[in-house]
Amino acid sequence: MKRTYINDLKNFIGKEVSISGWVDVRRDHGKLIFVDFRDMTGKVQAVALPSNKEAHEVANRIRTEWVVTATGIINRRPEKMISKNKETGEIEPNGDIEIELKKLEVLNEAQTPPFDVRGDGRDISEEARLKYRYLDLRRPRMQKTLRLRSEFVDRIRQFLFSKKFTEIETPYFTSTTPEGSRDFVVPSRMYPGKFFALPQSPQQYKQLLMTAGFERYFQIARCFRDEDLRADRGFEHTQIDLEVSFTNRDEIMALDEEMITTVTEAMGYKIQQKPFPRFTYKEAMAKYGADKFDMRTEEDKKNGILAFAWVIDFPFFEKDKEGKWTFTHNPFSTPSPEHLSWHMKGEQIENIMTQQYDLVCNGFETGGGSIRAHKSEILKATFKTMGYTDEQIERDFSHMLQAFDFGTPPHGGIAHGIERMVMILTGEMELREVQSFPQTSSGRTAVMDAPSTLSDEQLRELGIELRKKK
Repeated sequence: MKRTYINDLKNFIGKEVSISGWVDVRRDHGKLIFVDFRDMTGKVQAVALPSNKEAHEVANRIRTEWVVTATGIINRRPEKMISKNKETGEIEPNGDIEIELKKLEVLNEAQTPPFDVRGDGRDISEEARLKYRYLDLRRPRMQKTLRLRSEFVDRIRQFLFSKKFTEIETPYFTSTTPEGSRDFVVPSRMYPGKFFALPQSPQQYKQLLMTAGFERYFQIARCFRDEDLRADRGFEHTQIDLEVSFTNRDEIMALDEEMITTVTEAMGYKIQQKPFPRFTYKEAMAKYGADKFDMRTEEDKKNGILAFAWVIDFPFFEKDKEGKWTFTHNPFSTPSPEHLSWHMKGEQIENIMTQQYDLVCNGFETGGGSIRAHKSEILKATFKTMGYTDEQIERDFSHMLQAFDFGTPPHGGIAHGIERMVMILTGEMELREVQSFPQTSSGRTAVMDAPSTLSDEQLRELGIELRKKK
């Protein structure tokens, strides 16, 4: 259907146009009926005059959230009827025009929504909002947030393309890896009793792409982690994942800092300090008591300032609950050059630093990365320290070790959680406010009833037998 978007209506003063969208508000003033329409670009007021009987009758019948096409003349409002912001006195978007309705076509009627979609929704229960998420997403705050997220991702993409990066997708069906969280697993019908794992990150694949000679890779990657849910963490998230060959820590940090600065400033945000200050892990813990911290003043918070900082020089290993050595961030990292000999000999383990770097902003960790192990003997030494036997290393990582032996260049990278970044940019405090269809706090999906049971036939086909938990 031929339509004009609402935010373009000022280009058609005195002309007849058609718009399509939803009924936002309807006000019956007797002879005059005012209707506010909205589409994805904005809102506009229309008026149905009794002189146009057909349009007036339909306007009298329609209700909030009905889907319609409205045709009419674009007129300027009289000066005393111009809609202005009560706080600033500025004219509201399209507050100085209105549509004189000539025709009104109902495309679909709508039941009364279970809650008002015009407010910010914070007073509505999580259960209701996520059950009717497709309605919750109609509210202006959610529309603005998801469009901002789209803009952020697009600007990141364009920046990376300008720096000779290639966007490459990596598989969702992969093998379980030690990356710090539990894996989500998928049973294989073709190989009964065996399972795929959904990726916690594209870590191994992106390193293999460096072996493949792509040198500069990125993707907007979906990642899955079966971990306890928090306000800023869910079962699945999206990250900006990038990897670079023939580089070092300072070069990666400089590139990433340029990317974040370029994108956020282009979107109208202000950064507290450039270049981003750097803290060692030890300094951060001493000053802030945490390796993610907020450097803003109260005035900075009021003005939406972004306070970025780097944290570097992390310990490579720490003791787990059983007293065994495990990695602090990523087992595929490489140690600091001055500690490489300790690493290879398994000495001074508690003092080995890794070439890991985290970017924090406004109290959140927004990204993390490292210079990677690109030689098989370095990766082997890491897993030896963690107590792996030669057989276990060969079984789980032979593909990586073999790839490294075919000429893998030095490389490193970083990943940014998109949800975390958008939370910071919008001032939201919960992950679900920046995702389209998030999990509930109890770990169920929005709208659809999952997780759910499988039929006996499906279980037989997968070779799975369920036992009741004692």
